[in-house]
Amino acid sequence: MAGAARTAGDLAARMSIPKPRLPQRLKRTAHASGAERLRPNAPIVPPQSVAGRALTLVVAIMSFLACLTVGSVSVVWDAAQDWSNDLVREVTIQIRPADGVDMLRQIDSAVTITQRFQGVGTVRALSDDETKALLQPWLGSGLNLDTLPVPRLVQVMVDDPSVLDLPGLKQRIEQEVTGASLDDHSVWTRRLAAMAGAVVAGGFGILALVLFSMVLSVVFATRAAVASNRDVVSVLHFVGAEDSFIAREFQRHFLVLGLRGGIAGGVFACLCFLLLEMFTRQTAGLAGSDQMSALFGPVAVSTPGYLGVIGIVFLVAVLTALTSGLAVKSQLARID
Repeated sequence: MAGAARTAGDLAARMSIPKPRLPQRLKRTAHASGAERLRPNAPIVPPQSVAGRALTLVVAIMSFLACLTVGSVSVVWDAAQDWSNDLVREVTIQIRPADGVDMLRQIDSAVTITQRFQGVGTVRALSDDETKALLQPWLGSGLNLDTLPVPRLVQVMVDDPSVLDLPGLKQRIEQEVTGASLDDHSVWTRRLAAMAGAVVAGGFGILALVLFSMVLSVVFATRAAVASNRDVVSVLHFVGAEDSFIAREFQRHFLVLGLRGGIAGGVFACLCFLLLEMFTRQTAGLAGSDQMSALFGPVAVSTPGYLGVIGIVFLVAVLTALTSGLAVKSQLARID
């Protein structure tokens, strides 16, 4: 019994011996080697480089210029549309004085004839004071309209331009009112439409030049990236990696780069638009601000302008990625 108890005690003592522990330095080394084995493959193109930051700045500048162009075209187009709508909804009847003709009777006759047509809103003859105010910048104050052959004006506001028969109204006015003529401002409307079309065409031309310059910059940057990683690209190419795989690696890198630059340029352009709108509101009443408001109305970029900025940002990112992919495939074709 004593021998059995001694044997059990020895066995218990051996089982309670602590397990041997590795030194802390060896543990850190083993953990680091395991982390290296589990670390994913490094990208072909380094994510952070001097050339990459420079290209991001170039893309941001190009995106900013493109967004400014889109916003400016939007402001001019909206102003031209407002001008055209105002001109279409207003018609002017001019009655020239003639010997032996009662001017007041001719004005009343023109107002009566005009009010009979459908689509016509208010018809109002300009008073003597309003006529003098119109002529004062050129002829000075103290005018006597009875001694001057000054034409009288009748202002016609149109409620529905699609219903109003302008040719018929013009014919009636010229036939029944002595010395009267109707001006529908069609000449000015055509000129405004031509001007707006020229501004839009010029804006698209500038936008195309800016995007073309950005594409050239991306091509040169892609070639530089391929040249700096030529050994890695050549090894991947010769061991059987497909060109599309290598191109996708570059496209992913330049897509992120293009998004960063495009968003930076778009945000800065939107800030400029908001600052310009705030500046024009705060300087209201000054001569320069009033002139701009008379030409363009409230200088503010509308919702289509901001949507155009968002479109420019995505267009810049897509163009950057596509251009880099095509440039890489061109370089790989030369390796063969």
